[in-house]
Parts: sequence; structure tokens; C-alpha cells
Amino acid sequence: MSQSYPISAGRPAPLGATFDGDGVNFAVFSENARRMILCLFSGDGRDEIARIDLPERNGDVWHGYVSGLRPGQKYGFRAHGPYRPDEGHRFNHHKLLMDPYAKRLTGQPHWHDALMGFKVGAARKDLTFDSRDSAPYMPRSVVEDPSFSWGDDTPPRTPIPETVIYEAHVKGLTARYPKMDAPGTFLAMSSDPMLEHLTKLGITAVELLPAQAFLNDSFLVEKGLTNYWGYQTFGFFAPEPRYLDRGQIAEFQQMVARFHSAGIEVYLDVVYNHTCEGNELGPTLSFRGLDNASYYRLEQDARYYVNDTGTGNTVNVDHPMVLRMIMDSLRYWVETMHVDGFRFDLCSTLGRVDEGGFDRGAAFFDAVRQDPVLTRVKLIAEPWDIGPGGYQLGAFPPPFMEWNDKFRDTVRRFWRNDPGVTPMLADRLLGSATQFDHSGRPATSSVNLLTAHDGFTLHDVVSYRQKHNQANGENGNDGHGENFSDNMGVEGASDDPEIVAARDRRKRNMMATLLLSQGTPMLLAGDELGNSQFGNNNAYCQDNEISWLDWKNADRDFLEFTRRLIAFRKAHPVLRQKLFLHARERAIDGIEDVFWRRPDGEPMTSADWEDPDTACICVELRTASGTPRYAALETAVFAVLNAGPAETIILPEQPKGLSWWWEIDTARPEQNPGEPDNGSVNVAANSVAVLVLEVDE
Repeated sequence: MSQSYPISAGRPAPLGATFDGDGVNFAVFSENARRMILCLFSGDGRDEIARIDLPERNGDVWHGYVSGLRPGQKYGFRAHGPYRPDEGHRFNHHKLLMDPYAKRLTGQPHWHDALMGFKVGAARKDLTFDSRDSAPYMPRSVVEDPSFSWGDDTPPRTPIPETVIYEAHVKGLTARYPKMDAPGTFLAMSSDPMLEHLTKLGITAVELLPAQAFLNDSFLVEKGLTNYWGYQTFGFFAPEPRYLDRGQIAEFQQMVARFHSAGIEVYLDVVYNHTCEGNELGPTLSFRGLDNASYYRLEQDARYYVNDTGTGNTVNVDHPMVLRMIMDSLRYWVETMHVDGFRFDLCSTLGRVDEGGFDRGAAFFDAVRQDPVLTRVKLIAEPWDIGPGGYQLGAFPPPFMEWNDKFRDTVRRFWRNDPGVTPMLADRLLGSATQFDHSGRPATSSVNLLTAHDGFTLHDVVSYRQKHNQANGENGNDGHGENFSDNMGVEGASDDPEIVAARDRRKRNMMATLLLSQGTPMLLAGDELGNSQFGNNNAYCQDNEISWLDWKNADRDFLEFTRRLIAFRKAHPVLRQKLFLHARERAIDGIEDVFWRRPDGEPMTSADWEDPDTACICVELRTASGTPRYAALETAVFAVLNAGPAETIILPEQPKGLSWWWEIDTARPEQNPGEPDNGSVNVAANSVAVLVLEVDE
């Protein structure tokens, strides 16, 4: 460390490392530190070549300007302060700390006891103090100039009612695609084959599992496993290094630009509710060493962490500088990286106030809703955490949309023919109004899903009755126990033609239900291909063929059927309305818009709804211009969802000049049934039939 660098006061804003053409300004927050040291490293990152005290403190921001530094410079921090875990302070200047605002990281920590602030194995554990240097085992923060030649890049800004979301893992989507260049990277994600697949399918937005830099947990590394999903964020501004083919953040920007050129938006699944540092026995990598008492919510005994997230710690969003970091991160991904939306992991945690309860008027929600940058992007909440009162489906303020697990579970149960589910299915078909029709929220607030990364794939929902998670190394105890799945007679793969046909039909039924429902549909990547995880419903640590999509054995028939359904949804506005449909309660134009019918054509009665054996419902959805009934009818869709035996369905009376036309039949997906005879249709057992009104030729 013989080199010397000229340093001046610099500026307290922006936070992080900012290159201005002549040098780099460094600014880092710590309320409780007593001294802050900037560490510079050699070009290859191996040698620490300088330690420089940041000369100024403005409020709680430490800062300094170093002339002559360029992008590519590797650095980190060391923070001096009290090591008093009982008071919430865990400063240890022997530990190299990542910059929370770093735009790029060089990789993963190499697990070693020196990464811990305490002496591993010692009595009283975290109350001890470890003086070993952690720098040899830590990745480096890297100075970046994030400017990018965007050209005429224009965000698609797809209206929410037109949106079809595709949840995908960067590596999982691309790792097994034949002859793919740079598989498992952002560049592969937006390659020509991927864009062609998604555009043909009809997808309008990809929602990427965590793409911000994340940690490989030590307990997984010891088992030879990997943090595959990425829900252990290490850097809120840095792209995950493993997804960079050439180590340049411009690769992420190039991916976004290519998606935009294809008319597809990019959403990020972001994890601001906790960090990768775990509980009091976790490593000191960044936030804990910079200012543990500010970054984390602590128990009354400040040695311990509030754990509403199940990961060991909870980010202290109530602290203004921590909230600022989150907001700065979100704005960075929108303004600099051009992303179009965010899905917030365990979003209930971000709405918890000092007392720990959920408040839809919490500071985070207020900050997001007034921010001029964030108000123009899509915002999606995962509406739960594991803390007290953590399940908050329907409670988030507009403009947040929410993942709707009730939709998922109800659709699975209906097609499994569980008794008494039909009334719940009717509510799900119309946007889950019970949860979402309040506070001016539109029906699109409900993000409807059959599956997601967390749980069975769609093919496994119809192929497994039990989870099969032995590969995760937890004796099968991890993952959901209640999956509302069914194996149709045989657990796992089968070559029995009847079982295969039954499974295929149920998948078609469920996909049809998803795309016929009000709300915002989301597909799990690979479901359209019939992808299986072999019964693993918690593949968070499986960076292998369990999780990677099997393109070679794709179910082309189901892929084509899914394409048809998405196209059908796009062609019929009644399926994409923002306003909730409420049958005879609607009073805007005096025209009824929903009719629930029995197979015999008569209206559903209270007794029908209350009958637990009711397994077939018929619904007619209408849109009109507001003139007297039928006089200006614009479109009508009549859907039969039959989880029971075959039925003869009496069709609604058709207006003069219009005829019902049979468009979808999950029992005969390869055929176009055409025009029904004599005002009725024969609907097969366990199937969906959809008809539309067409002008007579």
C-alpha cells in the first residue's frame, strides 16, 4: 500500500462512486461510524494498494474526491466504530465492505471464517471480535460509467389491461436452448430465438427473477448447491455478475434495448425486505459493517434481528437513509437501465412500521407513489411475509398490482373437482373483486397465476400429488406442503395414454381459465412447453437440469394451444376490462354485463351456488356502448367450465343478426368446432368450451 492519491472534500451526493471525467467522488452513509476508509485495489483486484480516509462528513454521509481514478477502479470500504452487539453496533475495520451503491461487483465472496465479524466457534459467538482481514475473500466494488448509447430506445409502456407477464429465470430460460450463444446470460435472454419465442407466444412483459447481484449462501456451497433463484441480494445497484458474459453492465442495457425493440417490457423481481447477511451469526459483507443499527430492524435486545422475512434479518425501511437507498436503486434501474417495472418480494415487510404492523400508508408506499420516475412504471407486490399479520392480499394502495395466490389455489382446486369451490372460482374469474374492488382499484390489480418459480410447474401440478425435494438436501422437509395438485393416477412420469391425455386436458383447462379471467395474467416460463421439475416444488438451489427449461422435449401442441388462448384474449376486450364486472349491480350504463347460468340455460340460484357438488358453471360476459340492451352489443363471450361429467349446454338467446360460434374446446384442441346446432352444445367432461357472438354471414 505504497501508492498515494490526492484526495479532496468532494460532495455528499450522489451516494456511491461517481466518475466525472477527471476522477471519482466517493460518498457512503453511516450514522454511527467514527471513521471511514476508502480502500483501492490493483487492476486485477488482488492487491490493496491504498487506504484513504474519507476527509469529510456531511450529516451522516462520508465523502471524498480522488483525482485521476477511472472506470474499472476496484475499491471497498472499512468502517471504524464501536463493536457493541448488545447495543446493535457491529463495526469491525478488519472487514472489507462492499459499497451498497456499487454499480458492479467482481463476483462472490469466497467463504472463510474471516468474513465473520466474530470468532467462529468461540464461546458467546457473536459477542467476540475477529481481527483477521477479510479482503482476500471478498469481491471488489467497481467504479462504473453507466452511460449507454440507447439510440431511439422507447419503453413499450403497454397498458396494464393489454399485459401478459412471463416470469423467467435468466439462466433457466436459456441454459439448455440448442446452440445458444452465451447461455445463462442477459445477452442470451434477449437473443433472437428468445425474442421470437416470446413474441409468437404473445408475451408483453418478462419478469426476471432476481437479477441484482446476490449471494451464494455458505450452507448451500458446503452441500455443493447454489443459490439459484437469487433471493439473497448482495448489491441493489449491480447486475448479477454470473449473468454477464463479458463482465460489462452494458450487457444488461443491451438486453433491455432488444426487448423494447420487440415490444416487450422488462420487470425486475427485487428484494429490498432483507439482505444476504443473515442474522447475528451471519457474515459482515456490507450493511452490517457500515451501520448495523441503521440498516436493520433490531429487537428490543439489539443483539438480535427482527425476522419478518424468514431469512434472518429485516431491512429498516423506516430509516430515511435506508429508504433513500431503496428509492435511489429503483430510480437507477428505471433511468439508467430502462427497466419498466418491479415485482417486490415479500412486499408486506416494506409496509411495516415501527410497531411491526402493516400500514398501507407506510413511508415506502408514500415515497413510491409520489415519485415522478416510479409512477410511470409497473409496480407489483408479493402481498405477504411471515411476520405477524403478514398476509395482506388486496390491502396494497394503488397503483400496486398484487400476486394473487387465491386465484392459483382456487383454479387448482376447481379442476381437481374439490367440493364447494365453484363460488370462489366465479369470484376469481371476475378479478377477485372480494379482495380488490375498493379504493378505486381496477380489476387488473389482481396478477393471476397458476404457477410461479416457488412451487410446482404446471406440468407437475397434474403429475405429482406430493413434493419430491430430496435433491435439496433437507430430507424433503422444505417447500409447500399444500399444493392442491393431483397425479391423475400415477405419481410422476407416465406413458399410459389415458393418464397422459387426462393430464394434458387439465393443463389446457387451467391455462384457459387463466386467460379467460379478469385481471393481469402471468405465466411461468416453461409452462407453455410442458416443462417439469420432476416434482421439486422448491428448486431454489438447483442450478442444473431440474430447473433449466427442457427445450428439446417441449410439448409443441400445448405451446400452440397457449398461443391461441393468448391471441383469443387479445382479440376480445371483454376479457381485458379494467372495470370490475358485477352483473346486475352495474349501474354505469344500465346494461347487464355478466350472466351466470346453469347447463339448462336457467340463471344460477343461491341453491346452485351453495351446492358443494356444483361442478359446471356457464358465464356470459358482455360489453356494450350504453344503449338499450343488445342494441349496441359490441362483444360477448360465453364460457363453460365443466369439472364434472359431460353436459348438454343450452346457449343464451342470440340477438338478431348474430350467432354463437364455438372457438375453444379443451377436449378437442386440434379442432375448430364451428357453429353449434339447435341452440345447444355438448361439452365433454372435465373441459372448457368458449363461444363468441359473430355477425351472421
